Amino acid sequence: MARFDTSFDATSVEPTTPYELLPAGKYRAQIVESEMRVTRNGMGQFLWLMLDILDGQHKGRKIFDQLNLVNPNPTTVEIAQRTLSAICHATGRMHVSDSEELHLIPMTIQVKIKPPKNGYGESNAIAYLPPEGGGATTTAATPAAPPTTQAAAAPPKMASAPWNKKG
Repeated sequence: MARFDTSFDATSVEPTTPYELLPAGKYRAQIVESEMRVTRNGMGQFLWLMLDILDGQHKGRKIFDQLNLVNPNPTTVEIAQRTLSAICHATGRMHVSDSEELHLIPMTIQVKIKPPKNGYGESNAIAYLPPEGGGATTTAATPAAPPTTQAAAAPPKMASAPWNKKG
């Protein structure tokens, strides 16, 4: 039993609403929060991202992603590094040492609906699109990312993890 210091009046507080998936489609979005978190099993770390939808019917909605950048499975790490590279390309920031450098930069994302799996319900999956791939969702007010002459490079090694600040 937990006794409150005062009586709680539920009529004075808006109740939470059930989480609804963002419908599949292309959206303009930006990363507004990020942090490294430890995986449930304690064997790795993932970069947790909160994105904010910038325009359209779902303006202001939040969508979340996580990139398993530290994991005993090298395939899992490679997938996360490729996703981080896609985010960098989508934002025009090719060299980052802190995830905060990717915050508040408008980009185009493709949202899909993943079917239920392992006892969990449907969920959103995010793909980060390069500026040229934004198509109809790109707005004139959004500056284009600077062109890059860098060829596609191999994923960075774990020793140069993107969230570690250099000194």
